[in-house]
Amino acid sequence: MTTTLAEQDDFEAKRHSRLLKAIYVYEAPLRLWHWINALAVTVLAVTGYLIGTPLPGIGGEASAHYMMGWLRVLHFSFAWIFAFGFVGRIYWAFVGNRHARQIFLLPITSAKWWGEVWHEMKWYLFITREPYKYVGHNPMAQLMMFLFFTIGAVYMICTGCALYGEALGIDSWAYQSFSWVFTAVGGNSLQVHNWHRMGLWVTIIFVMLHVYAAFREDIMSRQSLISTMVSGWRMFKD
Repeated sequence: MTTTLAEQDDFEAKRHSRLLKAIYVYEAPLRLWHWINALAVTVLAVTGYLIGTPLPGIGGEASAHYMMGWLRVLHFSFAWIFAFGFVGRIYWAFVGNRHARQIFLLPITSAKWWGEVWHEMKWYLFITREPYKYVGHNPMAQLMMFLFFTIGAVYMICTGCALYGEALGIDSWAYQSFSWVFTAVGGNSLQVHNWHRMGLWVTIIFVMLHVYAAFREDIMSRQSLISTMVSGWRMFKD
């Protein structure tokens, strides 16, 4: 018999104590990755936007300020931080606790899980008055993290590496490894640029919703979110 996330979390809470006020959820490596990743996404979004839509020209010799060059250096540097961080995040999904695996494994065959997703959707839309309590991600957050971060990260890394390989040349490891991306869009380099840039806007929208949901849940659901990603402890206020 399968159990819902709410039932699993309720069992974990009862196992600790009937009067439990906090549960340790997110381990230190995961929390460190989260904040480094947040910084990387921010830098990538700003530099990526400016690379695609450059600022007006600056007077004088380009070598004197090297503005676009530094933007590219920052973009590529934080792209590697993002990519290697994602690989490390996958590793931690294997060696960390069960909460470290939530954004990679979805119980999509469970009707109960989809029912909880629907309940959380109604909660976010102010249709339902009471949310369920979860130790880790709620099902709606789990689904959104999988679609817009896990899948999104793979998408941005692949399209980004393809464009990076194009700049390095056809003999580079990046082009040899990711030239299939160009083939997938009909061999059009401009299309890959457009798809990569579209990923930027999807990521920005996701981050805005993610931050909004974190603050909203921290206040309305009476359980900690923001402080949990700092300390690792989920605090239940009721």
